[in-house]
Amino acid sequence: HLAELAARLLSPAAVSLGVTAADPAGQADGVAPTESVSAVPTGVAFLFGSERYGMKNEDVYRSHACLCIPTAPDYGSLNLAAAVQLIAYEWRQALGGFALPASGAPQPRAADAQAVAGLLAHWEQALVAVGFLDPAAPRKLLPRLNQLCNRAEPTEEEIHILRGVARAMLQTAAQARR
Repeated sequence: HLAELAARLLSPAAVSLGVTAADPAGQADGVAPTESVSAVPTGVAFLFGSERYGMKNEDVYRSHACLCIPTAPDYGSLNLAAAVQLIAYEWRQALGGFALPASGAPQPRAADAQAVAGLLAHWEQALVAVGFLDPAAPRKLLPRLNQLCNRAEPTEEEIHILRGVARAMLQTAAQARR
C-alpha cells in the first residue's frame, strides 16, 4: 500500500532523490545535498524515510540517487524535520537563495562633519565639567573620540542623543558646584 503510494507520488518527477543517513542498499555512493543541485533537472521529488526507522531499502532502490546529509560520527542521522529543513535550505540557497525584502523605511544618513564636530565640542565641555578631562593636559582623548565617531558614523538622531547626555553631564556638574 505505501509502496504503491510512493510510486504514484514519485511518477511525475523527472528525478527522485532519497534522503538517507547512509546508502544501506549499496545502490550508489551518497551525494551531499549541495552537490546534487547542479546535476538534477527540474521536476525533483525528495523521498524521506520515517522518523523512527529511516528509509527502507525498497525506497532507496526506487530513488534515482541518494542524498546523504553529513553528520557528526556520534550522531548518524537527523530527525525528519531537521532533515527536511536542511535539504530545503541547501537547495534553495544553491538555486539562488532568497533576496531580503527592501525595508520600507529609508536608511538613516550619517551625520555630517559639522554635527560631529559640534558633538565633540559639547562632550569636551561636559568631560571637563565632570572632571574626566584635564584641559591643561588633554592627551589623546579627543582625537580618539573623533576616531570613534568616524568609525561609528552616527546619525543625526544619535548625535542628538549624545548631545543630550553631554547636556545632562553639564547640568549635573553645575548643580554639584552650587
